[in-house]
Amino acid sequence: MAASSSEKQVVVIGIDDSEHSTYALKWALDHFFPSPIFKLVLVHSKPLASSAVGLAGPGAAEILPIVDSDLKKIAARVVEAAKQICIAKSVNDVEALVMEGDPRNVLCEAVDRNHAAMLVVGSHGYGAIKRYTFLLLPIISSLLCSHRGLEYHKYFSETSEWGLQ
Repeated sequence: MAASSSEKQVVVIGIDDSEHSTYALKWALDHFFPSPIFKLVLVHSKPLASSAVGLAGPGAAEILPIVDSDLKKIAARVVEAAKQICIAKSVNDVEALVMEGDPRNVLCEAVDRNHAAMLVVGSHGYGAIKRYTFLLLPIISSLLCSHRGLEYHKYFSETSEWGLQ
């Protein structure tokens, strides 16, 4: 994606409350944001209250507002923590989005909406069984990003079981 000389390239970073997300954010800030040519957009995917609770069972309707309120508080805490990391790294021009839905769809929508040049996400470092189950997810994500014409970076924390960085 070519940007005009006055337009900053957008880097979308998916954030959640995991240490892997924090590591990916810090890595991206260290490698891309000493330079003023990038605009940072933090994206947090907030699950729908109905998906967190489920729709079956007595009293589900009464619980949904409480769960939704808690999910909003969690999202605010995640965004605030990420902004504090950005401030500590002297990156003050930060846009933060909290969007409802599945993280895969939310990140794709954020990339499209912001015409991002790059997407950075952390790895949750699943164990061997889940790693095998989710083996296709990085492949699908990288193919999707290639199709949309942006770079895709997935980073593993220093403590990742995969031993990759």
